[in-house]
Amino acid sequence: MPVTMNPYLNFAGNTREAMEFYHSIFGGDLTVDTFETYGITDMPADGVMHAALVTPDFTLMASDAMPGAEATWGGTRNYICLGGTDEAQLAGWFTKLADGGNVGMPLEPQSWGATFGLCMDRYGIEWMVNVFPAS
Repeated sequence: MPVTMNPYLNFAGNTREAMEFYHSIFGGDLTVDTFETYGITDMPADGVMHAALVTPDFTLMASDAMPGAEATWGGTRNYICLGGTDEAQLAGWFTKLADGGNVGMPLEPQSWGATFGLCMDRYGIEWMVNVFPAS
Protein backbone atom coordinates (compact mmCIF):
# COMPACT_ATOMS: atom_id res chain seq x y z
CA MET A 1 0.00 0.00 0.00
CA PRO A 2 1.40 3.44 -0.88
CA VAL A 3 1.98 5.98 1.87
CA THR A 4 -0.53 8.82 2.08
CA MET A 5 -0.48 12.14 3.90
CA ASN A 6 -3.82 13.57 4.94
CA PRO A 7 -4.37 16.88 6.76
CA TYR A 8 -6.14 16.57 10.11
CA LEU A 9 -7.77 19.79 11.31
CA ASN A 10 -9.18 20.79 14.69
CA PHE A 11 -11.98 23.30 15.08
CA ALA A 12 -13.43 25.03 18.13
CA GLY A 13 -16.81 23.31 18.10
CA ASN A 14 -17.79 23.93 14.46
CA THR A 15 -16.20 20.95 12.72
CA ARG A 16 -19.46 19.72 11.20
CA GLU A 17 -20.14 23.15 9.64
CA ALA A 18 -16.56 23.44 8.32
CA MET A 19 -16.52 19.94 6.86
CA GLU A 20 -19.89 20.50 5.17
CA PHE A 21 -18.38 23.68 3.66
CA TYR A 22 -15.39 21.71 2.32
CA HIS A 23 -17.73 18.98 1.07
CA SER A 24 -19.67 21.62 -0.91
CA ILE A 25 -16.41 22.71 -2.55
CA PHE A 26 -14.51 19.46 -3.13
CA GLY A 27 -17.33 16.91 -3.38
CA GLY A 28 -16.52 13.37 -2.28
CA ASP A 29 -17.97 11.39 0.60
CA LEU A 30 -18.28 12.97 4.04
CA THR A 31 -18.65 10.96 7.23
CA VAL A 32 -19.09 12.57 10.64
CA ASP A 33 -18.93 10.66 13.93
CA THR A 34 -19.91 12.32 17.19
CA PHE A 35 -18.49 11.94 20.67
CA GLU A 36 -21.71 10.12 21.53
CA THR A 37 -20.96 7.59 18.75
CA TYR A 38 -17.68 6.77 20.52
CA GLY A 39 -19.29 6.65 23.97
CA ILE A 40 -17.44 9.74 25.22
CA THR A 41 -19.61 11.32 27.89
CA ASP A 42 -17.49 14.28 29.05
CA MET A 43 -17.81 16.07 25.69
CA PRO A 44 -20.93 17.44 23.95
CA ALA A 45 -22.87 14.47 22.56
CA ASP A 46 -23.23 16.13 19.14
CA GLY A 47 -19.60 17.32 19.04
CA VAL A 48 -17.45 15.85 16.28
CA MET A 49 -15.00 13.17 17.40
CA HIS A 50 -13.89 12.41 13.83
CA ALA A 51 -14.91 13.56 10.36
CA ALA A 52 -13.46 12.47 7.04
CA LEU A 53 -14.00 13.92 3.58
CA VAL A 54 -12.77 11.35 1.07
CA THR A 55 -12.31 12.52 -2.52
CA PRO A 56 -10.65 10.75 -5.45
CA ASP A 57 -7.51 12.88 -4.92
CA PHE A 58 -7.20 13.38 -1.16
CA THR A 59 -8.74 12.86 2.26
CA LEU A 60 -9.34 15.74 4.67
CA MET A 61 -10.00 14.80 8.29
CA ALA A 62 -11.05 16.88 11.29
CA SER A 63 -12.49 16.94 14.80
CA ASP A 64 -13.65 19.36 17.44
CA ALA A 65 -10.71 20.40 19.62
CA MET A 66 -10.55 18.89 23.07
CA PRO A 67 -10.67 21.42 25.93
CA GLY A 68 -7.33 23.19 26.24
CA ALA A 69 -6.21 22.15 22.76
CA GLU A 70 -7.67 25.11 20.87
CA ALA A 71 -4.44 27.13 20.67
CA THR A 72 -1.92 26.79 17.86
CA TRP A 73 1.26 24.98 18.89
CA GLY A 74 4.38 27.08 18.70
CA GLY A 75 2.64 30.06 17.15
CA THR A 76 3.48 28.88 13.63
CA ARG A 77 1.27 29.15 10.58
CA ASN A 78 0.26 26.10 8.60
CA TYR A 79 -1.14 25.83 5.10
CA ILE A 80 -2.89 23.19 3.07
CA CYS A 81 -1.44 23.19 -0.45
CA LEU A 82 -3.51 22.26 -3.48
CA GLY A 83 -1.79 21.84 -6.82
CA GLY A 84 -2.40 20.51 -10.28
CA THR A 85 -2.83 21.48 -13.91
CA ASP A 86 -6.63 21.92 -14.03
CA GLU A 87 -6.82 25.71 -13.84
CA ALA A 88 -10.62 25.90 -13.92
CA GLN A 89 -10.98 23.45 -11.03
CA LEU A 90 -8.24 24.98 -8.87
CA ALA A 91 -9.33 28.58 -9.53
CA GLY A 92 -12.90 27.59 -8.66
CA TRP A 93 -11.77 26.00 -5.40
CA PHE A 94 -9.68 29.09 -4.57
CA THR A 95 -12.66 31.40 -5.10
CA LYS A 96 -14.97 29.23 -2.99
CA LEU A 97 -12.41 28.78 -0.20
CA ALA A 98 -11.83 32.55 -0.02
CA ASP A 99 -15.59 33.30 0.12
CA GLY A 100 -16.23 34.62 3.62
CA GLY A 101 -12.51 34.57 4.37
CA ASN A 102 -9.76 36.65 2.81
CA VAL A 103 -7.22 36.57 0.01
CA GLY A 104 -3.60 37.04 1.08
CA MET A 105 -2.27 36.81 -2.47
CA PRO A 106 -4.52 36.72 -5.54
CA LEU A 107 -4.28 33.73 -7.83
CA GLU A 108 -1.84 35.12 -10.42
CA PRO A 109 1.03 33.94 -12.65
CA GLN A 110 4.34 33.79 -10.77
CA SER A 111 8.01 33.92 -11.77
CA TRP A 112 8.46 30.16 -11.19
CA GLY A 113 5.97 29.35 -13.94
CA ALA A 114 2.91 28.45 -11.89
CA THR A 115 -0.20 30.45 -11.12
CA PHE A 116 -0.26 30.81 -7.34
CA GLY A 117 -2.49 32.26 -4.65
CA LEU A 118 -2.97 32.29 -0.87
CA CYS A 119 -6.24 32.56 1.00
CA MET A 120 -7.68 31.99 4.45
CA ASP A 121 -11.13 30.46 4.56
CA ARG A 122 -13.95 31.50 6.90
CA TYR A 123 -12.77 28.91 9.45
CA GLY A 124 -9.22 30.28 9.69
CA ILE A 125 -7.61 27.54 7.58
CA GLU A 126 -4.95 28.85 5.21
CA TRP A 127 -4.66 27.48 1.68
CA MET A 128 -1.96 27.69 -0.99
CA VAL A 129 -3.10 26.98 -4.54
CA ASN A 130 -0.65 26.21 -7.35
CA VAL A 131 -1.76 25.80 -10.95
CA PHE A 132 1.13 24.23 -12.83
CA PRO A 133 1.58 24.47 -16.60
CA ALA A 134 0.28 21.42 -18.44
CA SER A 135 3.18 19.34 -19.77
